[in-house]
Amino acid sequence: MSKGPGVQKMFDTIAGHYDLMNRLMTFGQDQHWRQFVVDKAGEQENEWVLDLACGTGDIAALFCRSSPRIHVVGADFSQNMLREAGKRLAGQPIYWLSCDANNLPSADNVFGAVTFGYLLRNVDDSLHVLREVRRVLKPGGRVVCLDTTPPEKNLLYPFIRLYLRMIVPLLGRMVARDRSAYAYLTGSTMGFHTSDELAGLFRQAGFTGVGYQKFMFRTIGIHWGTK
Repeated sequence: MSKGPGVQKMFDTIAGHYDLMNRLMTFGQDQHWRQFVVDKAGEQENEWVLDLACGTGDIAALFCRSSPRIHVVGADFSQNMLREAGKRLAGQPIYWLSCDANNLPSADNVFGAVTFGYLLRNVDDSLHVLREVRRVLKPGGRVVCLDTTPPEKNLLYPFIRLYLRMIVPLLGRMVARDRSAYAYLTGSTMGFHTSDELAGLFRQAGFTGVGYQKFMFRTIGIHWGTK
């Protein structure tokens, strides 16, 4: 059964508390990672850029700040997330788009960069989405992906596992009043591709110059590549 309808409903439900939960879960580091994503996308002056699974618009807003002559599209399939983004960033020159990452409503070779945060662990077929992203990128365009990555089995593993399995769902219950959503989000982290596996999928999708960097005790991975 497809993840899509359940994930869409979940993000619609938690949209109002999404930003606060992100700051709490990451100890405020999430904004640093999003800036890293924009930096890795490279100079995009006078280009169109697409931020998929844009949520409440943090990465899209950072792109706007990076250049006065950039055209930014923030896309998500959660209507409530887009509504929150529109309220938070009213007046920003961002085009908000409701769409499914599996079937992007764009011609080929349009965007100078495509970014996404916490998208791939919520889709059924990561490789299909990466190929769709490559389709809409211009030759030479950059893809940058921010997502969780399963914790490595080292001395910190029991503590990280406890945090993901117990503390994050508890925060979800206390702050967002939705323990099940955050239990799903942490569970999807444990079952997601390792960083090396995800880099392999980027290459399989046809990207070159693929690399990644890890953050937050190596539980967050940022991957990038070029068409």
